[in-house]
Amino acid sequence: MAIRKCKRPQATFNMSSMTDVVFLLLIFFMVTSTLVNPNALKLILPKSTNQTANRPNVTVSIDKNNVFYLNAKATSFSQLERQIIDILKDTDDPCISIEAEKSVAIEQVVRVMNIAKNNNFRSILATQPE
Repeated sequence: MAIRKCKRPQATFNMSSMTDVVFLLLIFFMVTSTLVNPNALKLILPKSTNQTANRPNVTVSIDKNNVFYLNAKATSFSQLERQIIDILKDTDDPCISIEAEKSVAIEQVVRVMNIAKNNNFRSILATQPE
């Protein structure tokens, strides 16, 4: 007659498979986060030592060909004011960030600043840090 030992279930858990999954997820998120590019427009902005920390509600970009972009989407200047008003109508502290390349005439920047002033919006001029 053979006597067998009763095997109890072990209360340990093998974490090696869980760590593999965690490392794979970590690598996945690191690779995908480098692919995210929030600003699709490549503008050469003027340099400044003063930088603002608050985030604007709307970004108006002007490239060297005097093409206007509202939140990285091309638009004509005649439609720009109406679109800005539609976006900012329900915000508490509306702010417009103006991103203009170095070669853009100051007249184009002033036109956007006039839209902000006429509608009581704050406007800031975006620059690159020195």
